[in-house]
Amino acid sequence: QLQLVESGGGLVQPGGSLRLSCAASGFTLDYYAIGWFRQAPGKERKGVSCISSGGGRTNYANSVKGRFTISRDNAKNTVYLQMNSLKPEDTAVYYCAVRGPYYTDTYYCDYDMNSWGKGTLVTVSS
Repeated sequence: QLQLVESGGGLVQPGGSLRLSCAASGFTLDYYAIGWFRQAPGKERKGVSCISSGGGRTNYANSVKGRFTISRDNAKNTVYLQMNSLKPEDTAVYYCAVRGPYYTDTYYCDYDMNSWGKGTLVTVSS
């Protein structure tokens, strides 16, 4: 059974940094396209950043470009989202999700992912 567990959220001051982790169990992340999404209070879930199954392609929402970096460590079966220069508008529950498996480098980033984690809360406030 595919399981994803996010961690690393918390309270941070504006301008600070956090690194979110998404650990997979029950399957190997190597062959999956992966995405980070977020949902702010009272708002719809939106895509933040995605990475292709082979790692050859990444994409970022305009609101986080230059501040967030997605990466994957297949050896640790974990995906990361490094978040720098955080702003109050980054406050949200952050979810990771996967779609696959793909046996060639495939990019996919949409709301119909195969499996979702339960999320980790990021609060940016002074």
